[in-house]
Parts: sequence; C-alpha cells; structure tokens
Amino acid sequence: MKRSLRTLAIAFTTATLLTSCYSYTTVVGEGPQGNKETEVWNHYLLFGLAPVDVSIPTEVANNATNYSVTTEQTFVNGLISALTFGIYTPTTTVITE
Repeated sequence: MKRSLRTLAIAFTTATLLTSCYSYTTVVGEGPQGNKETEVWNHYLLFGLAPVDVSIPTEVANNATNYSVTTEQTFVNGLISALTFGIYTPTTTVITE
C-alpha cells in the first residue's frame, strides 16, 4: 500500500511538472502599428472541447486592418482549469493594434 501511494505521488508530480502553457500568435495585415492591447478571456468546458463564449478578434479590434492576435493559456487560466478538474478551461486572447 505504501509503495503504490508513493508511485502514485511520483506519477502525479511528474505529470504536473511536464505540463506547459501554450501560446500562438497570428499577425493580420502589416501587424500592430501601435501598442494598444485589449485582453479578453475565452470560456470553454470539458478540457476545451466545448466553446461557451469565444472572442472574435475582428470585433475586438474594431474592424482594424493591422493587428496581431495572441491566444494563450496563462498560469492563472491553467490554475483555474486544474481547480475545476478541466470542467471549465479558460484561455486569454490579447489583441495588439
């Protein structure tokens, strides 16, 4: 019993340490011409499989023609996801104009 508990603790610790935050950036037009940033959260359920409220970058950028979109799962997003056991999984989108 003691050995299986130790093995389970090692497996859990290893799995936790090997996770990472993801990030991707998309540049639209010539990219951002200034430094105005708008940050919005996207809301998903069931490990990100079911979108509930997802931002539309063109609407957030007020139909601008030059901007960049960075979507990432920050530490806070990951922490919230871990606390809810993946039932609620948010991401953060940053629009830079």
